[in-house]
Amino acid sequence: MSFAKNLKSIMNEQNLNQTDLSNLTGIGKPSLSQYLSGKNLPHHRRISDIATALGVSPQRLSAIHQEKTCEISQVISSQKVSIDEAARRLGKSQQFIRIALQNGVAPFGFATKGTGSTYDYHISPKLFNEYIGEKS
Repeated sequence: MSFAKNLKSIMNEQNLNQTDLSNLTGIGKPSLSQYLSGKNLPHHRRISDIATALGVSPQRLSAIHQEKTCEISQVISSQKVSIDEAARRLGKSQQFIRIALQNGVAPFGFATKGTGSTYDYHISPKLFNEYIGEKS
């Protein structure tokens, strides 16, 4: 089930509309509308905020999103740039790269939440090379 379907289902179970959810979360109705239509997926922090407001786990809300992220990571795990190499080539710290990937602001990769407070990091060689202006 998609994030949008999960959110709609939980809202229906709890007899909530978009206005109610907006009031509970502080998220604007236009953003909620895009989440409910499936047009946009919220950032993991927003998913957590919505889950808390609804009294459910973030995993229940985003089950399909996590499955797709895991599938993607399996496909590219053997062909990724290491955090150390990315930091060295960009002249940044490893922590800088990790935080950018966790926050979804690095255009060359992503981070997936593991157990506890751990993350798995994935940097696409093609996207990384394009980002720094090198040919693959």
